[in-house]
Amino acid sequence: MRVLFDRLARAVLAAAAALGLASVGFAAQATAVPVRLADTGLFADAKSGRLASDVLAYSPQYPLWTDGAAKRRWIRLPPGASIDASNPDRWVFPVGTKLWKEFAFERRVETRYMELRADGEWNFATYAWSVDGREATLAPLRGTKGAHTLADGTRYDLPSQADCRACHETHPSRVLGFSALQLSSDRDPLAPHAAPPSTDDVDLRKLVELGLVRGLPSEFVSTPPRIAARTPRERAALGYLHGNCAACHNSSGPLAKLGFGLEQTLGVPRESNVVLRSTVDVVGNWRPRAGEACARVASGSPETSLVVTRMSSREPLAQMPPFGTRRVDDDALRLIAAWIREDLSRRPAKPTFDPVPPLVISKD
Repeated sequence: MRVLFDRLARAVLAAAAALGLASVGFAAQATAVPVRLADTGLFADAKSGRLASDVLAYSPQYPLWTDGAAKRRWIRLPPGASIDASNPDRWVFPVGTKLWKEFAFERRVETRYMELRADGEWNFATYAWSVDGREATLAPLRGTKGAHTLADGTRYDLPSQADCRACHETHPSRVLGFSALQLSSDRDPLAPHAAPPSTDDVDLRKLVELGLVRGLPSEFVSTPPRIAARTPRERAALGYLHGNCAACHNSSGPLAKLGFGLEQTLGVPRESNVVLRSTVDVVGNWRPRAGEACARVASGSPETSLVVTRMSSREPLAQMPPFGTRRVDDDALRLIAAWIREDLSRRPAKPTFDPVPPLVISKD
């Protein structure tokens, strides 16, 4: 099954490369980062785990689900540099920006690393933690199968270079989870798996005050951004889809031709119905069985909604996201199903069809 995951990842990467989004070879990227996590600039003292003074912690309000891993995240900007947020949906990061994300279960398992190079390309790397938690070293380019076994027996794999690039290079900003919406102080109390920010975490307002984010339209400084939705549950559902699906399903990446946009934008238009128009009662081009067409989101009917079908599956050719997870996110699935069943039950069912020919996948 891992082979199928890799093929899917490389297919997305190939699409990105065709659009000029991926131009740096895997080998070149692998040699451009330190062998030890301790040498990336994250720590002032690696042995004690004390962070460098210019490293800032943050916590997105709509985090990515990764088989239940607990995560910590950090960013470092070069001295005197700032992020250009004049386009609130497409932040421009200064050369030398570094980001880290730590994944832990019973112990720390991996830390993923990004760094923006002078040529405008990002380095991606994964560091594997030793079982005793004393050191993290660069993982193989191809990833590591079964790097950790979860309590229920699920085998957790470290991502390959293709996995990292397949997600990040399908989104124009490359950086996921660090944005005006994700860092808004108007946090969604119903967002699945969102950890309460610590006192050390920076949010959007703090970043602006520190001068680390510049050019952000004044309306988002005075009024923290939030998803426009008709109900609290809809806000959380749309936020989850934004945080977990919009890296690929957006209006400007390789999959834009599908007309299936799940990204929440703060520019114009700013209404959640932009997403609803591409999902609710719109028949999708993926079919679970030959000859059967289903709506992406069927009003009042989660059991016939493709979004629910694919979130519920871990079959390699059916599951969504297509890689990076082996467990179904039950909490999010309940949220999405309740939103479809209860919040959308009164919408008239007037299906429209995609202009893209259907991809027919038979389970026989």
